[in-house]
Amino acid sequence: MSAPFNFQNKDLAIPVLIVVLLVVFIIICNPIAMVGVGERGVKVTLGKVSPESYGEGIHLITPFISKIKNMDVKTQKRFIETSVYTKDIQQAKITYVINYNLQPDNAHKMYREVGMHYEDTILMPVVEGTIKDVIGKWNAQDLVANREIATREILTKLQKHLVDNYINVTDFQMTAINYSAVFERAIESKVTAQQEALKAKNKTVQIEEEAKQKLISAEAEAKSMSIRANALSRNKALVEYEAVQKWDGKLPEYMMGNSIPFINLNSKNK
Repeated sequence: MSAPFNFQNKDLAIPVLIVVLLVVFIIICNPIAMVGVGERGVKVTLGKVSPESYGEGIHLITPFISKIKNMDVKTQKRFIETSVYTKDIQQAKITYVINYNLQPDNAHKMYREVGMHYEDTILMPVVEGTIKDVIGKWNAQDLVANREIATREILTKLQKHLVDNYINVTDFQMTAINYSAVFERAIESKVTAQQEALKAKNKTVQIEEEAKQKLISAEAEAKSMSIRANALSRNKALVEYEAVQKWDGKLPEYMMGNSIPFINLNSKNK
């Protein structure tokens, strides 16, 4: 009875031992690597970087010889404030936001040429330099009025400069431009003065236009009176007609007490 029992225990011991050894091997040697969502794996074998980037999922590696470094390729967003100088030597604090991502198919190249921390090595120096270059072309007051133009120029330059460094810049926005309190007050005073000057100019134009209209009206009236005077001097009947138009219906009285018409109403009887 004991012999069959021992035989069955030996049959079970071998598979169990194999499983245990396999688990120990996996734990110690770890021949499996996982690349997560939004990542690319870079396989390094004895210090040599693989010629491709590995996609999401499970990958087998050679224990003690190879390893996989995961690099994030999701879109990153950074809010940053930096100090720059304008063309007219005014210091400005620029607050901006930039969206970017590591090119998935070139993750292995970035790792080989730069390493894991490419933002500090490549991205930010290019961003800071580009912002200073573009802002330096504008006078302080003009920059405020043309912020969108400057923003588009910065974005275009960043995309052009960084695409060859395996970085895609998808968006760039200047969210705030702040100058010193003294300069801000100077701008406000200048704007106020310009508005007052424009208001005075408009008032002057209005006065000139009103005077012009009065002159035109006076010239027209004078011309009308001249025409009427010429007509009256040439036509006696018209003189009488004008008198009738102005007559109030009362005949003039003289010292003799008689009222006589001042217009010959019976001109046909002459």
